Amino acid sequence: MAETHQDSGSGGDFDLSQFYQIFFEEAGENLDQMEQMLLNLNLETADDEELNGIFRCAHSVKGGAATFGFADVAELTHQMESLLDRLRRHELQPTAIMVDVLLESADASRSLLARHQAGDEGEALPTADLVRRISILAAGGDLAPQKPAASAAAPAPAQVATPKPVAKISGDRELVITIGPLDRPDQADAIQELFRDIPGLGSIQPAESPNGSHRVFKATTASSDEDLLDLFAFHVARDKVQIEQKADEPAVDEGFGFFDGAAGSPGAVAEEPKAPAAEKGFGFFDGSPGAPKQAVEQPSVATVSQEVVPASKVPPKAGPAAAAQPEAATIRVAISKVDQLINLVGELVITQAMLAQNSRALDPAVYQQLLTGLADLDRNTRDLQESVMSIRMIPMSIVFSRFPRMLRDLASKLGKKVEFVTQGEATELDKGLVEKITDPLTHLVRNSCDHGIEMPAERIAAGKSESGTITLSASHQGGSIVIEVRDDGRGLSRSKILNKARERGLDVSDQMSDAEVWQLIFAPGFSTAAVVTDVSGRGVGMDVVKKNIAALNGTVDIDSAEGYGMKVSVRLPLTLAIMDGMSVGVGEEVYILPLSSVIESFQVKAEAVSTVGQGSQLVKVRDEYMPVIELEKVFQIPRFDFEKSSDIMVVVEADGSRVALLVDELLGQQQVVVKNLESNYRKVPNVSGATILGDGKVALILDTGALVRRSRH
Repeated sequence: MAETHQDSGSGGDFDLSQFYQIFFEEAGENLDQMEQMLLNLNLETADDEELNGIFRCAHSVKGGAATFGFADVAELTHQMESLLDRLRRHELQPTAIMVDVLLESADASRSLLARHQAGDEGEALPTADLVRRISILAAGGDLAPQKPAASAAAPAPAQVATPKPVAKISGDRELVITIGPLDRPDQADAIQELFRDIPGLGSIQPAESPNGSHRVFKATTASSDEDLLDLFAFHVARDKVQIEQKADEPAVDEGFGFFDGAAGSPGAVAEEPKAPAAEKGFGFFDGSPGAPKQAVEQPSVATVSQEVVPASKVPPKAGPAAAAQPEAATIRVAISKVDQLINLVGELVITQAMLAQNSRALDPAVYQQLLTGLADLDRNTRDLQESVMSIRMIPMSIVFSRFPRMLRDLASKLGKKVEFVTQGEATELDKGLVEKITDPLTHLVRNSCDHGIEMPAERIAAGKSESGTITLSASHQGGSIVIEVRDDGRGLSRSKILNKARERGLDVSDQMSDAEVWQLIFAPGFSTAAVVTDVSGRGVGMDVVKKNIAALNGTVDIDSAEGYGMKVSVRLPLTLAIMDGMSVGVGEEVYILPLSSVIESFQVKAEAVSTVGQGSQLVKVRDEYMPVIELEKVFQIPRFDFEKSSDIMVVVEADGSRVALLVDELLGQQQVVVKNLESNYRKVPNVSGATILGDGKVALILDTGALVRRSRH
């Protein structure tokens, strides 16, 4: 394939590579949107809006790929477009095989785009077999279902020959391109340079011009009129470009309204538009009213969140300038910039806390104006902090959207019928947490499908519907987000888990509560699967899931009823950057406890604490004994007030267990900006991070999970 990532020539003043990243992002979004619409498509009652939406996604990717010279992507998406066009015209009835092939093609397009984004490193994915299969389906043929649903990991068989390096969208056409009236003479020169700089676009030569304000060129190209107009729009307004095909050239790609020769195009001026009703409402087809000169301007790869204006709303004989384009609703911002903004707001919060602390001793009567200003600063700082944090918050639907496809393929592979239900998709979570929670959730969902949901015959025999249901829900509870994975499958078997635990030499008994038994499956390498499959069952999953969630200061709990199903609940903080904490003092040191872990605090008398074997201590709280951890000993804090003794206990909970922390005093509750201790210093046992207090001192944020685990040993 010709090299596509190259700069403009020495004489050029326009570099398309600056738009590569925007194109890759928008292409990825279009492919994701296409996949979701294909998965939600009702084969029996598919309506025009659904099919047109899928078609538009393929068209956008094809247009951008052709513009930037990614011929392999353009060829594949063009073939997808051909099939989708016949579907939306109701010339073909959608089938499950068509959906499978289109999903497989979307995966292949992602792979090809990823290779281009990486600088064309590695071997290109072969797509010849995919193109062949799509062509057969588009021609009304049928494919024998050789295998179950396509796997995302292998979009095409490896043995198929690689396509030609440059695949043309259609046959070369000879065009006459008239540009004018020109604002500047160099605008036409820039059009010539585009043909020179973009591989595979074709050739162009100047022709005799009728006057000085217009320039005429003869071009030979395989690109469509619409693709050329999109490309020229970077230099010249679309209403100043007229593309005509030589009369002796046959029309190409019959059946698509956006190529020359279709009704309404320059090559068929005398004819009445013959486009069917299905074309109405799309401004990028040459069959729509007033095309091509009056075609609605398409959003280029450099625009953000623009929508296509229906052609039906464009007045006749109106140029593209008359077509009102909706304002962009979103902008793309690099994550690094958002992180920098959050860090600066964090520093502002710390500075504001210092000012507030230093102003406490001031006389309100004398410094009333200063104190009023500080109060306003406090309020505005909190509002700013919440607004900035909301920028990083994204809806859980981003995570949930990847599971329908995965479950569809997995259920087909296992021969099961599974319905997927999502709840609370609008619940928001910090982007950093979303990225880290995706893999654990993926394992839990796969586990429910593989181990939880039974085979259809087994479900019917048990009096259930043959289709199992997996539910993924998200909700806010206090300062945390709770994500649940539920299924109505076979549930966990208490006896199997206990027997397996005994085989592994774990200390278990029949008197253990159900909750304690369910926690056993988080032991490293623990699995009750009778047969090891490539889906799950190797015993390398649940322990990693719990470890990853614990690293996010989260917890995971299991509830199960044998024969009825299972529920896994994951509780996470809303963000890792700022947290609510309780300050406690021990000697001269200050420590922060995550407020979400704190259950209660109380003053204790020395006689209420009992010492057991090896010096361990227990305290009785409402008929329940819990371990006591002396922070003074854990962190070896030097004490200068020798007569002082710790007599306040703070009960914290983690991993389903509680411990009492012995401290000197409670200093209060506050929001703290979390600083990563590992990146700035090193990993410290029993500490999850650090923060800067109002007086400028550094306070350590305690890892309650590690302290609870310490008490068990």
